[in-house]
Amino acid sequence: MKILITGGTGFTGSHLVKHVLREGHRAAVLDNQEGIMLDELKRLGAEITIGSVTDRDVFERAVEGCDAVYHLAAAFRKINVAKSVYDATNIDAMRTLLTVCRNAKVKKIIYCSTQGVHGNIKSLAYNPPVPGDEKSPIKPEDYYQHTKYEGEKVAHEFMNDLDITILRPTALYGPGDPGRFLMLYKQVKKGWFPFFGPGKAFYHPVYVENFCDAFSLAMNHPESRGQTYIIADNEYYQISEIVSKIADIMGVKCRMIHLPFYPMYWFSFLVAAVWKLLPGDPPLFPRRVDWYRQNRGFRIDKARRELEYEPRIGLDEGLKITYDWYKQNGYL
Repeated sequence: MKILITGGTGFTGSHLVKHVLREGHRAAVLDNQEGIMLDELKRLGAEITIGSVTDRDVFERAVEGCDAVYHLAAAFRKINVAKSVYDATNIDAMRTLLTVCRNAKVKKIIYCSTQGVHGNIKSLAYNPPVPGDEKSPIKPEDYYQHTKYEGEKVAHEFMNDLDITILRPTALYGPGDPGRFLMLYKQVKKGWFPFFGPGKAFYHPVYVENFCDAFSLAMNHPESRGQTYIIADNEYYQISEIVSKIADIMGVKCRMIHLPFYPMYWFSFLVAAVWKLLPGDPPLFPRRVDWYRQNRGFRIDKARRELEYEPRIGLDEGLKITYDWYKQNGYL
């Protein structure tokens, strides 16, 4: 098959492109930036188009001749931008994408949403609060999560005409991850780690290659049509446990320092407000601090039952592979 991966030069997308090529398919990529993996993807044979999913003409050219579309492109981790940017990329482009796919008779679309649509599991009326699942209440806590769920609603509008599956990954990590896990490794390397609050919130990782497996399984299981799946690793952990595992892998003694949550939380609003007058994203903002108290832990029973999904790489192995990549590429 020929499969189009939108957002295919980013962290998750580039892994998915290589996964598709390893399976013997042809991979087309549409992304609005080149990313650090561009040369490698070209060398492996991926067809690269640099452009935006918000440009219908660009997308129509990219999807031509494709049997399937893996839709990952999204506005993400953009703080000092108007909400209209999120609307255009995560909602409006979704409707355009599915319209074009319907016209082009694309056989399968897999939409990458997020666990974040469920918000803070512990804040809900659950006993015990975790694990949640696909039926947990929808309660997005930032505009990115809100627009990703709006994208899911758009997908449902087209499900009578198209074979669409929605995947909600938990906290993605792995080689090339430029985000939160790199920050964790860098902080642990300093020998101390600040916890704002007790550090007992649950966090649910998913190694990026495990997530790529879910795309293949959704493609190959007809019962995935019209379904939504939480995709995660086998276990969720308290944040402090993950920090300890990273310290062990790095061979570092890391002292955990517990600090009050709310002073830092309210300070983050001040920093974010001031930074609106400055270029770039703020170094501190409420969503970043909220990570210390949000509970994310899920069952993956539905994906196991219907897709035969089984995470191949556990946390210890995944953290070690990721650490080695960071070292080899000069990030640590």
